[in-house]
Amino acid sequence: MSLSDKIRQKPILGWAIFIASAVVVFFLGLLASSIIERRTEAQFVYTPVIKYDQSEPRNAVWGKNFPREYQSYLQTADTTFRSKYNGGAMIDMLEVDPRLVVLWAGYGFSKDYNQGRGHYYAINDIRNTLRTGGPQPNTCWACKSTDVPRMMKNVGPADFYSGAWESKGHEIVNPIGCADCHEAKTMNLQISRPALKEAFERTGKDITKVSHQEMRSLVCAQCHVEYFFDKRDGKQSYLTFPWDKGLTVEDMERYYDEFMFTDWTHALSKAPMLKAQHPDWEVYMTGIHAERGVACADCHMPYKSEGGQKFTDHHLQSPLNNVEASCAVCHREKTITLIKNVYDRQDKIIQNRDKLEELLVRAHVEAKKAWDLGATEDQMKPVLMDIRHAQWRWDYSAASHGASFHSPVEIGRVISTGIDIAQEARIKLARLLASLGFNEEIPYPDITTKEKAQAFIGLDMEKLQAEKAVFLKDVLPVWDQKAKEREAGYPSW
Repeated sequence: MSLSDKIRQKPILGWAIFIASAVVVFFLGLLASSIIERRTEAQFVYTPVIKYDQSEPRNAVWGKNFPREYQSYLQTADTTFRSKYNGGAMIDMLEVDPRLVVLWAGYGFSKDYNQGRGHYYAINDIRNTLRTGGPQPNTCWACKSTDVPRMMKNVGPADFYSGAWESKGHEIVNPIGCADCHEAKTMNLQISRPALKEAFERTGKDITKVSHQEMRSLVCAQCHVEYFFDKRDGKQSYLTFPWDKGLTVEDMERYYDEFMFTDWTHALSKAPMLKAQHPDWEVYMTGIHAERGVACADCHMPYKSEGGQKFTDHHLQSPLNNVEASCAVCHREKTITLIKNVYDRQDKIIQNRDKLEELLVRAHVEAKKAWDLGATEDQMKPVLMDIRHAQWRWDYSAASHGASFHSPVEIGRVISTGIDIAQEARIKLARLLASLGFNEEIPYPDITTKEKAQAFIGLDMEKLQAEKAVFLKDVLPVWDQKAKEREAGYPSW
């Protein structure tokens, strides 16, 4: 029996087929309309509204062509999230852990060390810290602003690095943003800082041949790395990454020791110290996420969808404030479980790191006692090298953002070797002190607060605060006015 005969016998069947066909056609129409709408929207979104070149430092101008990315970037201004140990909030780390004051005695970090609030505040934070001003070079600006690529293009990297930090303050006013990581014409990821390119070249690697996924970490590695200001061969504080011998803590230590680079001489122990900056990329490269091909941006800048458009969320933040879009993409555990996993690793690493801090404080104090008792440089040299190497390992693990999660096995190893070296230093000191006629226990200093610790190492904080207040009152307005006058000549959009 044909379909038409069945319909004649049962008219309701015909109506059913008609209604079903109408519903199918309706939804196919909606689907086609949605596809056309999304394609049209995509074409509209990614069609440039204005034109600018690579030297454009103002993030808001780039944001006119990429409003979704720019609006998400502006969310980095929100510093309300605070995890168990860090997050986006400004934290006075010297107040949290006064031992740091003693570990950095004689160095700027003993005056002031606040956890950075993120890229949006890069300019404000470097201006306000007590560590800036005085002898610091222009190199300190290198990772703080989209004005840096502009300046390097105009004067060249070497000239940019040279001179005092305050000499270019009026030129560096726009915080970290679009021009630091993207090409203006194509929006492809790019390396805007020469130090990373130079480090790759010295180790025989071609950074232009890396994959897009690798670039999603390497744009971070322009700044989130260990570095130093090289003054050899007539250079003026040339920004350099110490990777020539490798990326491990021992490799970089050997590199520094080869020409005895020293960040500062410790005010108590007189040890020739190394200050780790923030070897985030190097530590990440030793972890499981790097081994699995997960990029920095996958967790800190995950993809998101809005209005049918998929784009990278430029609200750079801790994944712990965005677990569903970051961790949960790969891990199926509950959010509370994933956060607990992170804190468990951090707790265990920090417990041992705190022990290393205590040993180092004791070593510095004991070394000072040895000097006071008349120890010679030859007697102290092996002790001071041990202190240098032990604190380098502590600082390497402490200065790296998220190290205890990015690579807990490697950081645990680094801290354990630091504890071993610090104990060796103290054993040598005990023997030396005994040979100098001193067999008593040296009491641990009362450094229970930041203020007590700073007084212990001889800092005049009232004077430092007063000097900074004058700088903020008299110098910053001049910088801002000069910058405003310069940018008034830029194209107006």
